[in-house]
Amino acid sequence: MSTRIKICGLTREEDVDAAVAAGADAVGFVLYPPSPRYVTPQRAAELARRVPPFVDVVGLFVNEAPDTVRAVCDVVPVSLLQFHGDETAAYCRQFSRPWLRAARVRPGLDLVEFARAFPDARGLLLDAFVEGYGGGGHVFDWTLIPPGLPAFLVLSGGLTAANVGDAIRHVRPVAVDVSSGVEMGKGIKDHQKIAAFVAAVRKVDESL
Repeated sequence: MSTRIKICGLTREEDVDAAVAAGADAVGFVLYPPSPRYVTPQRAAELARRVPPFVDVVGLFVNEAPDTVRAVCDVVPVSLLQFHGDETAAYCRQFSRPWLRAARVRPGLDLVEFARAFPDARGLLLDAFVEGYGGGGHVFDWTLIPPGLPAFLVLSGGLTAANVGDAIRHVRPVAVDVSSGVEMGKGIKDHQKIAAFVAAVRKVDESL
């Protein structure tokens, strides 16, 4: 099965176009105001209009008020919600949309119990633990991921074209999620890096 690819933190039309042209399966918009990659709901809606059918549009939220999430869903064609804060399963499921729950991986976090706490998540997104929210472009120790987790895994955290092959071989996720690893600046994507990242994923898929 091909590893699915999400390019996250998009803020410009040309970067959305580059992600789609390279073959990304999903694009992500950050709806978390403190983030340097934040876009307003109106801006996300403008960018999402460039996304063709069968490429998923993902909205990323952190401890957001439920009414705000609903308001975003009213104007942005979000096909998947991604929650990166301290949201409970009851919170996540109230929007009647497929959703991912992010886990900030570090020693001591029981990922098996974490997965069991979110049984109706579409998958778990595994990211590095840093102060604040988001992985900060850091790779975490993949050996902290126990085998046989009862969830589809989306791997994030410091991925680049140089290391994503090793990451896929080790973790065997259903998808990989990249932001800083394909940037020239925060929120500004490097189109050559996007193409190289997608090519690296496809190359390792062919070898498995």
